Amino acid sequence: MRDSITTVAAKEIGYSENPINSNRTKYGKWFGFDGVPWCAMFVSWCYDKAKFPLGNIGFTKGFAGCQTGFNYFTKKGWIINADLAKSGDIVLFDWNNDGRHDHTGIFVRKIDEDTFEAIEGNTSLKNQSNGGSVMRRHRQYSQAIFIHPKL
Repeated sequence: MRDSITTVAAKEIGYSENPINSNRTKYGKWFGFDGVPWCAMFVSWCYDKAKFPLGNIGFTKGFAGCQTGFNYFTKKGWIINADLAKSGDIVLFDWNNDGRHDHTGIFVRKIDEDTFEAIEGNTSLKNQSNGGSVMRRHRQYSQAIFIHPKL
């Protein structure tokens, strides 16, 4: 079932905000909060389109801020060990290890003991958290936490 979330996300690879550096996307329009960093809105959109809406996580259609999502997921008890992550789970990243989550995406698969694949919105090779495109990325387990929503 959750593979449908990954399938929806994979179909979005290559999508970019327009105009460049504007944070204007179809995800923001759908969410009702366009023109702001949109990685969490992308995740919320993918879950909704796969028929697993996240519900109200600060906004009626899901979450728009990574830290808001983290707080909600923690309260719900949805954070799981990395070795339990399955395709379609949510990933949150803390790039500078300061306890504040900077970015989010959708877990695809384990690559090796240190690395996994994710599909992320609003990323690029030059800007991890506000890069403007949907991409397939290889990430380090050490920089991520994993969320398995009970939908």
